[in-house]
Amino acid sequence: MRIIVVVLIGIISCLELQAQQTVKGVITGKQDGKPLVGATVRISNSSFSRNVVTTANGQFSFSGIPNGSYKIGVSFIGFEAWEKVITLQGKPIDLGTITLDKSSKSLDEVVVKATTPPAQQKGDTVQFNASQFKVNADANVEDLVKKMPGVQVENGQVKAQGENVRKVTIDGREFFGDDATAALRNLPADVVDKIQVFDRLSDQAQLTGVDDGQGYKAINIVTKEDRRNGQFGRVYAGYGTDDRYQAGGSVNFFNKERRISIVGLFNNINQQNFTGSDILGLTGGGSGRGGGSGRGGPGGGNSDNFQVAGQRGITTTNSVGVNFSDLWGKNFNVSGSYFFNNSKNDNNSVSNREQFITPDSSTFYREVSSARNNTSSHRINMRMEYKIDSNNTLIITPSFNFQENNNRSDLSGLQSLQSSNPISATQNLSRTTGNGYNFNNTVLFRHAFHNRRRSIAVGITTGLNNRNSTQEVTAISTFYKTIPPDVDSLLQQQIAETKGYSLSTNITYNEPIGKKGTLQVSYNPSYSNSDADQRTWKFDESTGKFSQLDTSLSNVFSNQITTQRGGITYRYGDRDKMLAIGLDAQEATLKNNQTYPQQGVLNKKFSNVLPNAMFRWKLSDKSNIRLFYRSNTNNPGVGQLQNVINNTNPLFLTTGNPELEQSVTNRFGGRYSYTNSRKGTSFFANLFANQTDNFITNATYTAFQDSVLTPTVTLFRGSQLSKPINLDGYWNINSLLTYSFPIKPIKSNLTLNGGLTFVRTPGLINNASNIANSITYSGGLVLASNISEYVDFNLNYTANYSEVKNSFQQTLDNNYFSQLAGLSVNLTSKKGWLFQTEINNQLYRGLTAAFNQDFWLWNMAIGKKFLKDQKGDLRLSVFDLLKQNRSISRTIAANYIEDVQTQVLTQYFMLTFYYRIKNFGKAPAAPRRQTGPGNPFF
Repeated sequence: MRIIVVVLIGIISCLELQAQQTVKGVITGKQDGKPLVGATVRISNSSFSRNVVTTANGQFSFSGIPNGSYKIGVSFIGFEAWEKVITLQGKPIDLGTITLDKSSKSLDEVVVKATTPPAQQKGDTVQFNASQFKVNADANVEDLVKKMPGVQVENGQVKAQGENVRKVTIDGREFFGDDATAALRNLPADVVDKIQVFDRLSDQAQLTGVDDGQGYKAINIVTKEDRRNGQFGRVYAGYGTDDRYQAGGSVNFFNKERRISIVGLFNNINQQNFTGSDILGLTGGGSGRGGGSGRGGPGGGNSDNFQVAGQRGITTTNSVGVNFSDLWGKNFNVSGSYFFNNSKNDNNSVSNREQFITPDSSTFYREVSSARNNTSSHRINMRMEYKIDSNNTLIITPSFNFQENNNRSDLSGLQSLQSSNPISATQNLSRTTGNGYNFNNTVLFRHAFHNRRRSIAVGITTGLNNRNSTQEVTAISTFYKTIPPDVDSLLQQQIAETKGYSLSTNITYNEPIGKKGTLQVSYNPSYSNSDADQRTWKFDESTGKFSQLDTSLSNVFSNQITTQRGGITYRYGDRDKMLAIGLDAQEATLKNNQTYPQQGVLNKKFSNVLPNAMFRWKLSDKSNIRLFYRSNTNNPGVGQLQNVINNTNPLFLTTGNPELEQSVTNRFGGRYSYTNSRKGTSFFANLFANQTDNFITNATYTAFQDSVLTPTVTLFRGSQLSKPINLDGYWNINSLLTYSFPIKPIKSNLTLNGGLTFVRTPGLINNASNIANSITYSGGLVLASNISEYVDFNLNYTANYSEVKNSFQQTLDNNYFSQLAGLSVNLTSKKGWLFQTEINNQLYRGLTAAFNQDFWLWNMAIGKKFLKDQKGDLRLSVFDLLKQNRSISRTIAANYIEDVQTQVLTQYFMLTFYYRIKNFGKAPAAPRRQTGPGNPFF
């Protein structure tokens, strides 16, 4: 601890010393005294050099300059140069007003050619200039960002520098709430001027200026000035073989500050232009055994024809949405969106699971399932920001989500020994209907005092949720323990309701300490209540109804969590160098109350000390580094706590655990960014690690003989019971390196990626501890053309090699390999002819025998643009030309390894008509208000 204190004091001292070493001044013209905007100021000596340009007020400033003697030089076209020698001795220097005299020399005509760099580093923000990334005229923003270094789009999920992008804004404004996919897929690329990738702070942190650890990766799309006043978008409709169809589009109405966007999508070919949500937890379909999900089949591609997401099954989608934003008056900024979606998913799947039982034995489970899921949802998001005056700001952000679900699944499962001798089998038919809603609202008020660095912010967040479901199950299970085997039947109805509410307040006060320091004091009380009522009814043949209550499968349970959290954080520095150190104290009380079938109360109290730290350093104009550490707690959900057995699949029973405790996670992270604007190169490196105490995992027990659990539930030989428990030892570490550079002879950009992921998952198998260690090595490249809007290609390759080791049963250690190679080409002639093709190869090795596959997915389209300004085009496309499409995934858990192959979309041909809307007026004459990405240090 002493060493840590000494190191921190040393860092703060260094920051204090360097922050004082600043040089500033103002450049004006001698003749008229007006400030000179864009004058170049240079500070240099034999070992140091830095340039800046003057602002709109003629000001310039250098910070973090080491002690020593320097030459200051000022140059501006049409004015005489100015020079001066200065000496820095640990104190700032203000050169005051420097006047430049007009040059007496006449200049011949000069033609200046400037090259816009593809990427620029601006503090924590990486800014990409869209003009330097060539895409076809019909491309959307998703196609554009795919070409940018460090940005990946896979199955609709956007990642930037290795982190999931949670929000995409347009000119700093909300666009369909937190739905990043909707923003990228419904905005044409030709309206984009810049793409800014940054760490977005929470609303409260933006107002207070102190990072509260609730930030996330975000993208801000800066539109072109001449595209902010007009109507633009595209609509389309198509029909194909096997009754495949697609229709939809997006239309945007921009009128200065007022912006309205309307989107629609109707198809049965798996296309989506939004991010799905599942507040009921009912859309998984098929299996009744639980388990994770992995990557689906190949997908993605060009935005015009090949939007097939890597999802499981075949989906019919009908969705419409509208987004609105405007500036009312001078101080009231409002935005809101409504989105309706209905999706019907049909999915047939086959899975193989190897389950660990003892250190030298396993069982094998094979399941064939068919599922249909029908989901309808309504989403409403709003954001109202009112700048009352220069000292007071009010932000209100309500959201509402309603969902209805109807799910039907039919599965047959067979469990066997390593010798292939059967243990048990089940034939299971279930139907589930449900509905539910979530409502959340945050009201945030901030007051700044006369000293602008002194402020107080108060946030109040409320939440309501309600979920109802009814499930009817018919199951016939066979157990091969005798000859003839035993047969057990199940016919029951389960009705469940879960509802809850929450209230939390966050109060923060900032007090300036010196010129560069801020002390923040925070207090965060919160309360949440959840009630769960599950009743299971057996079928009464005499009445023909589900009227016999099974008390052993019924439960009424409530959970209340009260938390008091207070903390103090000291932040020192500026946008170039900043260190923040904080410590929170938290006390949480968990109260579990069961009222049926027995009564019982269980109270627990937890006290935690939760430190946090962050360090950001701008190493140069090209590079910066960010390090952080944060500790937080997570409470179990009411579904994990409710002590009731779920027997919908008699071979895999589950139950809750009311004795669960909160888990504590320590998160470490570091990120290094380097961008050389002149050479067009960039390098990103990051490393993130999560360590969790009291990690909520599963304890599984496989019966070696029949065990009676309740008067009506028996765990038969070979069947499995699983319940959540707390175990220490969970780790998750991932890293990513990305290096991008131009290849000028072919006018393309090459991006190289490499990374490593390590996951350590503890579990309990028949009361014996197991540690599942998984290491995945990944590497790949992307070669993206930058030739013109007429010639566009993208070559990509990704390889993953995984090693899986188990402490419980080392004979099951396994290595497996997968790769994805793809090429997409988009050619367009000036006369309007177009040709598109995309071919992907996926290879799997090391999976179970039936899942080791090597297949190709080839899509193609040809077409012709016509009408005035080529606004219309007709194209013929084919999906899965070779009829080889597949969807394969692998799941690794502490007690099993599972491979799943699911139904996918296969070959079809389609003829589609597209019409592009493009009607722009003049750009606004008055300069727009500042719309940055929401980072107070930007």
